[in-house]
Amino acid sequence: MYFSIIFPDMKFFFRLFYKICSAYVLLVWALSISSSIHAQNSSVHPKVIVMAEANGIHRPFVDSAIIVLKKLAIQNNFTIDYIENAEKINEQFLSQYRLFIQLDYPPYGWSDTAKSAFEKYIKEGRGGWVGFHHATLLGEFDGYSIWPWFSSFMGGIRWKNYIAGFASAKVNIEKADHPVMKGLPASFVIGKEEWYTYDKTPRPNVQVLASVDESTYKPETSIKMGDHPVVWVNPNMKARNVYIFMGHHGRLFDDPNYRLLFTNAVMWAIEK
Repeated sequence: MYFSIIFPDMKFFFRLFYKICSAYVLLVWALSISSSIHAQNSSVHPKVIVMAEANGIHRPFVDSAIIVLKKLAIQNNFTIDYIENAEKINEQFLSQYRLFIQLDYPPYGWSDTAKSAFEKYIKEGRGGWVGFHHATLLGEFDGYSIWPWFSSFMGGIRWKNYIAGFASAKVNIEKADHPVMKGLPASFVIGKEEWYTYDKTPRPNVQVLASVDESTYKPETSIKMGDHPVVWVNPNMKARNVYIFMGHHGRLFDDPNYRLLFTNAVMWAIEK
């Protein structure tokens, strides 16, 4: 009798306890599902940041590249944001992006904050990187000094000269089994490019994927560097990264081999 007075209905308390526990389990499950869906969406729909030259002689290449990138984004479920300078770049900004594309933007004119954030992004593998053409304009330009870390990232090189009158040339694939080279022939001709030369070959410090055969320059020129890599990756960095020298004018995208090289590079670098 005494027990029943204190606990008039034990079944009620058990039912209440069961409901509270069930509600808690459902809440935890719902939060877990929500977190999982968010993670999946972030993985399935990664974001890409493209830093492109705003104006100048490389604008036609940038405009053509943007068209190709838009198609790739639709086909492969990623989104793209564009910037035309390094003002927004910091660690928080870069944390949004799976891939950083340096579309003919030079390695100078960046703030110390932007440099530090980019270096960390690459060294720690926080995202991938694809650089084109002007990204190796390393030296003293427009009143800016060379960015030593970026020079090291590109194999320890410094810009030396270029073929101002342009030339066609044959590019030879050196690492056919690399994903960036997938589907490309052993060699292909680039019809028109200004072919930078550097103070030394980056080969000792990078993995060369392709090089230009300087004996095939048309018209012939004395501006040569001997061993002349034009596509390479730096395996010393955690980030997937690839530099592609060719990228001066928009007509490059009329060449199916170049378009495939561009596509392969983007799709490989965006993976983790």
